[in-house]
Amino acid sequence: MAAATATLSPPSVTPPTYHRIVSDTLTIPSDPLQPIPVGLLACQRDPLLRELATTVVSCRVSQSPTVPSNGREGKKKKAAAPAPSAPLLEVILHDTIVFPEGGGQPSDVGVLTSADGELWDVIEAKRHGGHAVHYVRFKPEQSVDDALRLFAPGAVVGVSLGEEGYKRRLDHMCMHTSQHLLSAVLETKLKVETLAWSLTAYPTPCYVELARGLSAEEIAYAQEEANKLVFEGRSVHVEVEELDPSVKVMSGPTVGIPSDYTGGVKRTVVIDGVDRNPCCGTHLPSIHNLQLFLLPQTETLARSSTSGSVRLYFLAGPRLITHLTSTHSLLTSTAGIMSCGAPQVPERVQQVVEERKKATKRVEDLEAELAAAVASEIAATKPREGGELVLHKHRTDDSATALTFLSAISTAFMSKAAEKQAPTPYLVVLSSSPSAQSSTSTTVVLVFGSDDKKVKEAGDELRAKLNVKGGGKGPRWSGKFTGVWKDGREGKAVDDILESLKF
Repeated sequence: MAAATATLSPPSVTPPTYHRIVSDTLTIPSDPLQPIPVGLLACQRDPLLRELATTVVSCRVSQSPTVPSNGREGKKKKAAAPAPSAPLLEVILHDTIVFPEGGGQPSDVGVLTSADGELWDVIEAKRHGGHAVHYVRFKPEQSVDDALRLFAPGAVVGVSLGEEGYKRRLDHMCMHTSQHLLSAVLETKLKVETLAWSLTAYPTPCYVELARGLSAEEIAYAQEEANKLVFEGRSVHVEVEELDPSVKVMSGPTVGIPSDYTGGVKRTVVIDGVDRNPCCGTHLPSIHNLQLFLLPQTETLARSSTSGSVRLYFLAGPRLITHLTSTHSLLTSTAGIMSCGAPQVPERVQQVVEERKKATKRVEDLEAELAAAVASEIAATKPREGGELVLHKHRTDDSATALTFLSAISTAFMSKAAEKQAPTPYLVVLSSSPSAQSSTSTTVVLVFGSDDKKVKEAGDELRAKLNVKGGGKGPRWSGKFTGVWKDGREGKAVDDILESLKF
């Protein structure tokens, strides 16, 4: 597994040609008390950098929930985050390698090291205007004053991603760069526009939303064309220039310049000879070894605001390895259960499904015969002195469809009763409990009769005296009793209810 992961690892050093400032007047702020704007951050200039020494620009305590800051609420408004149980520190640094959420890419996580050597977890970073704000978990053993002193303006701190933070960064870069590649191929080769995309939580597949569905052949073609470029090892670089405030750049799927961005920088991600797209996210310096796998079907959005919009799911990098590993594990496990080799699993599963269908049909046929026999047994019961047939019959049944079987009995009985020239008035209560009962067990109850009013009256009595929850209409009433059903208690109560009913 370690070897497989290594084959997808990016180079350890970002090439010097990766980050290119193309405006003559644009410079990176050097004043340690001035924050470098989002668009020129170290994480965007050098996405493979894991640690950095920098200075604090500001720090404050916040107990308010963090809010979405990428300038878009999306189709569904995000629910308000719960307020943290302990206060968070909001820290703005001169520079950072912790990427703040934006461009459809979630925030990085990382660690700050204060001057006293203490480690502080950065649980999230957000862009506020043009600045990256780090939300740092407060240490309960330290006072607020101590924390503010350690992160006073001008204090030198270390910023690192840590092992878990770098794994998260690598995953995000793989999926984000793959999305740029996939969208470019779909647009240039198939003339299919990408409307939006989502970088989902690891390890689930990410997706692009497309203006139309794709055939299996088109999906395979897009995957082949994208991987041709991957095998060529096309390079990726970033071009940065001053943002013209009079121009709104909103091209590309969920990418562009948000209306609340005040950093003054326009950043364009370029895949050599393939794509140019405004984006603030972190990207690999090359698509080499970034094999792309497209799930071979699309999902139509039932409630899409865009008519005909579909989702195409894709995997790359660590997610692809995780997917292959878990898929192989599931296939191997299933092959063991089915006592066959992996290639024979589909055939064996199909056999089991067919056998299950036949077994289900056989059970249904036998239950129909049994229901008819039980109905005949009920019909043979001696009527009361007044000539009406009144009966309670209880059964033990562990089937999940016990009520369906009781309904089959009632249907068979009512069919027999309808055949008689002078039918006998009847009122029957059927109940069915599982063999092992507890306080949460469910007993199903079915009432049916020749007089709709008597059926309703019996149902009302069951609800009132046994708390049977249910209802019905016409000649049938059904409900459920929760708890332990005992013949000498609940059964006797049903018998008493029937005895009290007068025809």
